[in-house]
Amino acid sequence: MNVFDYFFESTKHLEKKFVLGAKESITFNKLHSDSLKLASFLREHYGENRNIILISPNSIFFITAYLGILKSGNVCVPLNYAVEEGNLDYILNLIDSPLMMVTDNFKGTDSFKDELAHIDETDLEKIISGPEIRTFTTDFIEDSLAEIIFTSGSTGEPKGVMISHGNIIANTDSIIEYLRLTEQDRMCVVLPFFYCYGLSLLHTHLKVGGSIVLNNSFIFIGRVIKDLQEYQCTGFAGVPSHFQILLKKSQSFKTTKFPFLKYVTQAGGKLHAVFIEEFIGAFPEIPFYVMYGQTEATARLTYLPPEHIGSKMSSIGKSIPGVSIQIMDDKGNVLGPNEKGELVARGANIMQGYYKDAASTSITIVDGWLYTGDIAFSDEEGYLFIVARKKEIIKVGGKRVSPKEIEEVILSVPEVIDCTILGIEDELLGEAIQAKIVINDIRNKDIVREVILNECSKKLAAYKIPRDLIFENSIQVNSTGKKVKPK
Repeated sequence: MNVFDYFFESTKHLEKKFVLGAKESITFNKLHSDSLKLASFLREHYGENRNIILISPNSIFFITAYLGILKSGNVCVPLNYAVEEGNLDYILNLIDSPLMMVTDNFKGTDSFKDELAHIDETDLEKIISGPEIRTFTTDFIEDSLAEIIFTSGSTGEPKGVMISHGNIIANTDSIIEYLRLTEQDRMCVVLPFFYCYGLSLLHTHLKVGGSIVLNNSFIFIGRVIKDLQEYQCTGFAGVPSHFQILLKKSQSFKTTKFPFLKYVTQAGGKLHAVFIEEFIGAFPEIPFYVMYGQTEATARLTYLPPEHIGSKMSSIGKSIPGVSIQIMDDKGNVLGPNEKGELVARGANIMQGYYKDAASTSITIVDGWLYTGDIAFSDEEGYLFIVARKKEIIKVGGKRVSPKEIEEVILSVPEVIDCTILGIEDELLGEAIQAKIVINDIRNKDIVREVILNECSKKLAAYKIPRDLIFENSIQVNSTGKKVKPK
């Protein structure tokens, strides 16, 4: 089944609004119709099995384009609206896309190839306002590729995670089951749809006939609080920084009543126990779900039921329905309770692999098991606890950052001899970025600091710019001459 048909299986005729909001809204039946028109247009002009880029903030444009691409039998490649030109050029060269769907104010970016066609908001409006385009049928299998989601890799180059229609269906069914979602649910969405966590909110509420409220301005905390109340939202989902900001930066959040909010979910990195306890203390009646997942698993792998959060505060819970979890050593042996090893997972939600990267795929997926790169253990009751990350990826506010990408920028400054990027604990973001830098003359560190920060601001997204710059005199090496990474 094409995942588009799965989403609209029982909702395509609903007059109910799927997207709620003061700026824009749309009903299920109009979204279904508009997406079908776009799908027919894409099939007629671009065929199928082509990689189509989508760059847009969360909006009806994004949702319509995303669904239309999936239905057309093509592959959606949703990218960060703030993607750096270097990463965009790399992705464009890798995926050989014939078309880019972008919002109007993004269309003129210098990185776009002249020969790459574009469909913007104005173009889409013409397509969906035109006459009905002929429908089409196709032999379709759930193993067909639906989307490629790019995420930072350990080499510094983005990795394209290949997700099939069947992957999305499996993960969506599981999430709906353990969260017990229904058509009565309304989700306040502050997570971007180019991120697998954000996409899972779109998928689940579309499938059950619920509704979503789009909020693209989390920095305005008052607007989030108002949306939760005004639209009677039943759910809220966030990464650690969202909860930390709400709890620490808002004067009114903890004293505000949310009578319709029946649950919240947290994933995208570790939220320290002190913040969970603070939230539960302020809102003891609102169930708090701690969850864990990866893009390579479509979105979700485990969850901790709210009733166990007190006794298993630091746990990521147990596997979601349809997923098997094991803790394995380096030789592939399954470990027992309280033995630390790599967390591996298997299920119908596990990716097909990394796009055009067989080497990385063979390391990450072995005998059907996804090797997450996280070191963990299970207790006697089977609850899972992560103790460290095997990979060097840093998570800043739920966003994955490659140290090598930042090191490359800093090392481009002539005065820099060496650079090591580290993830350090941060109360708001979970982790912050620290740069330890060796320069020619330590006396010039203030001048070099300004040059480095200026270079980073030009080449990196804001969340990738190091918070701390520490300057040192020499490179530390071990007896073999290899650099010793600071701790």
